[in-house]
Amino acid sequence: MKLRMLRCLRHSKTHTHDLESTAVAATANTPEQIKQQCNDMQKKFQEPIKILLLGTAESGKTTIIKQMRILHINGYTNDERRDQIPEIYQNIHESVYQLVQHMTILGLEYQSCASRNSAAYIMSLGETAPEYMDEEYCDHVMTLWNDLGIRTCFGRSNEFPLLDSTKYKSFDFLDNFERISDYDYIPSTEDILHSRKVTTGIHKITFRVKIPKTLGGGEQEFRMYDVGGQRDQRNKWIQAFEGIQAVLFLISCADFDQSLREDPLQNRLQEALNLFRGVWQNRFLASAGIIVFLNKQDIMERKIRTGTHIVDYFPEFEEFCNSPQAENYFDECDWTKKFIKQKLIDITQEPVKRPSRNKMDYSKRECYYHFTVATDTSCIRKVFNDVHQMILHEHMANVALL
Repeated sequence: MKLRMLRCLRHSKTHTHDLESTAVAATANTPEQIKQQCNDMQKKFQEPIKILLLGTAESGKTTIIKQMRILHINGYTNDERRDQIPEIYQNIHESVYQLVQHMTILGLEYQSCASRNSAAYIMSLGETAPEYMDEEYCDHVMTLWNDLGIRTCFGRSNEFPLLDSTKYKSFDFLDNFERISDYDYIPSTEDILHSRKVTTGIHKITFRVKIPKTLGGGEQEFRMYDVGGQRDQRNKWIQAFEGIQAVLFLISCADFDQSLREDPLQNRLQEALNLFRGVWQNRFLASAGIIVFLNKQDIMERKIRTGTHIVDYFPEFEEFCNSPQAENYFDECDWTKKFIKQKLIDITQEPVKRPSRNKMDYSKRECYYHFTVATDTSCIRKVFNDVHQMILHEHMANVALL
């Protein structure tokens, strides 16, 4: 099964055929020639693997980049952790500012005069966080966070764009505000993973992963590219398409009840599905393997457990649950994951509007799916190890060593 899955990360048909022809030719050569050819193939085997991260904004792409740094580049030094403080402060301030802003929009009332004064103070600062969190600022934030009106607004946050680091998690910045506002605060790894900064342009991370001795030893170089997911950033994506062997497409499972920041009338999950269709059918990515990370399943499950249901936003979910299935589920979370995955599968089976120049047969192309929690390092370690092993086995199979 695993070897069959490896095809999603092949370089190209031409490259594979070249390697196979070389391996066959090697059987008729002298031992010295065979040794040289094996060395040449080993060099090809160790060429950098280029992976492109795609998906809508806030789907978790940058978090994957951070995880690669934690797993493969020794994480963050204390100085680098301190460099993350302004970003975390901005996340907190932006969240409080949005909650205060939407109190009026949603017609909600504050619990006390003190809360109203604190709201006025936050609004007077504007959208940019203060450089330092002094005592006055901290008192106002805590007053607001303990206000029943703000908590009610927080409970309706699917009606406006609020950062995931503020909601639906056992961990969030506002519940940890006292620790974060301390003068000697140094961000933890979890803080860094939960922080968010809008990605603009193209960002690259290079790292090396050890190859098991049973597969020849040494190291494999990976180059992973992160591009902004906002609509106004997608025109830059094509600049990163050249030489890409695999695409990791991230979709937030938890976005089924939210709208885009850029377009309040567009459902976020539907936007992600539309975007996936464009990536799957893009002729410049026809030879690249596609792996989908169905991310933020932890947040999705918390939403469902607290009474938010995908059927209210995708009415066809009810029909899907009543249709004949290969597997029956009793849990709504499992049905929701199955439904979203089936949406993607259906897209891969649609007729291609603009076939690739190499006349690729899309009916034989495969797409692979993983349900992930990008902020969970153990989860990402396991998933990436699977991806890495697939790459290693594919290369070895290509050079006839398996």
